[in-house]
Amino acid sequence: MVTSMPLVKKSEPTDDRERILAAIDLGTNSLHMVVVKVQPQLPTFTIIAREKETVRLGDCGEKGSLKPEVMERAIACLRRFQGVAKTFNAEQIVAVATSAVREAPNGRDFIRRVADELDLEISLISGQEEARRIYLGVLSAMEFNNQSHIIIDIGGGSTELILGEGWEPRFLSSTKVGAVRLTKDFVHTDPISRNEFLYLQAYIRGTLERVIDELSSHLKPGEIPRLVGTSGTIETLAGIKAREKSGTEPTRIGGYKLTLEELQEFINRIRKLSYQERLQIPGIADRRAEIILAGALILQEAMTLLNLRSLTVCERSLREGVIVDWMLTHGLIDDRLHYGSSVRERSVLNIAQKYKVDLESSERVANFALSLFDQTKGLLHNWGEVERELLWSASILHNCGLYVSHSAHHKHSYYLIRYGELLGFTEMEIEAIANLARYHRKSSPKKKHEPYQSLPRRFRQVIDQLHPLLRLAVALDRRMIGAISQVVCEYKPMTQEFYLKLKPSHPNDDCALELWSLDLKKEAFEMNYGLKLVAQLEP
Repeated sequence: MVTSMPLVKKSEPTDDRERILAAIDLGTNSLHMVVVKVQPQLPTFTIIAREKETVRLGDCGEKGSLKPEVMERAIACLRRFQGVAKTFNAEQIVAVATSAVREAPNGRDFIRRVADELDLEISLISGQEEARRIYLGVLSAMEFNNQSHIIIDIGGGSTELILGEGWEPRFLSSTKVGAVRLTKDFVHTDPISRNEFLYLQAYIRGTLERVIDELSSHLKPGEIPRLVGTSGTIETLAGIKAREKSGTEPTRIGGYKLTLEELQEFINRIRKLSYQERLQIPGIADRRAEIILAGALILQEAMTLLNLRSLTVCERSLREGVIVDWMLTHGLIDDRLHYGSSVRERSVLNIAQKYKVDLESSERVANFALSLFDQTKGLLHNWGEVERELLWSASILHNCGLYVSHSAHHKHSYYLIRYGELLGFTEMEIEAIANLARYHRKSSPKKKHEPYQSLPRRFRQVIDQLHPLLRLAVALDRRMIGAISQVVCEYKPMTQEFYLKLKPSHPNDDCALELWSLDLKKEAFEMNYGLKLVAQLEP
């Protein structure tokens, strides 16, 4: 199946060879993988294989931790997925984890274990980032024609609601109502008792009301959006109804319309059935039968609150969105959505504006940091474009903690960045940006610093090697007046010296404070690179 999304090819020359890529979504209920053939010359992608296994990461133990036996099942499943991807000669596997791993106290331990045992890196993404990639996935299958659409994705642990018309999304949200989560927390009778049913329904409505009110505030007067539904729950509901109408199993469910009346009738019917009786319904799998009522109720309450009477099913969602995002970040397509390729930059600048960052100074610091990065690449480090962008982001936001207090503002910067809902980044990338900003002053990373220590080894190396560059960049704008116009690096391997040759903006400025600050800040650079740093003001 070829995507219907009219992706726009990059205007500059690109690598036109076909690429095989696999994307894995570690959901609360199931683990999914798609293997695709990326065709940059069109540009588009074709799905050549799909894999799914119900692992139930959301079946958590004490205090919400992932259970050992569940982690074993997940690792076995991921190993199988790797084998399938290998048979198709996939050049890369991009894996993302959502709410179950995100919320589990031992979620990061699980991610590290997967990296150690399978050499597979899993990106932990925030709820808003999950919603953004779902939006990309849906747009790879549907043309919105500038008509506003609301997308609802009902997962095992959360429900995402998105508003957009094919360009930049007007609203992204992720709410902690999911079919697995609610079944585990609220359904203890079989068939469900009347009291449990009513309580479950009231809880869902109460939880969704606030987010749907917020979404509705982004609608224009008189605007009536269309509703698109994704995820296994919605596909199952639509498949059951399609089978009942036609008497045969539908060949594909994408594009099928499900009405609120049909949904209400189905809920009234299955609430009276036991689990064993639900299993007899054609088109419902055993693990889906356990959670279908809670999932259907989420959809019913959302449609009722939105006052929308029907939805269109889309078979593409998060994992296809991961593919589109990969194509965007690897320069294989232009940003038809006109926001995707710049979403990171705009999100960083939005956070900077929110916390009243002095952008003029921060942009000078960022330019110095990137200049140092570029001039030392291949000499002192071998990091690439991704790490360069993390350094830029940290440079722009390094002083955002001043919004809270000048005292220990580097630590405030860490928390504001860490919990600021940066879009376009994985959780580990956000953690890296926050750590880089945190270490722009005062102490360097230490083993006792838990946020730094909890990072995977690769990201700790990024912090170790790039935070000294940020410290030097901050020193170069010590007076925040643009006193230094340019910095040129010179490496002298024979004497193990590294020279910073500084060009002042004004010939009569001795830049004494900048030189003093560089001398104060150079220790981290010298310790990490084993070089003596010498700063010189050039005539």
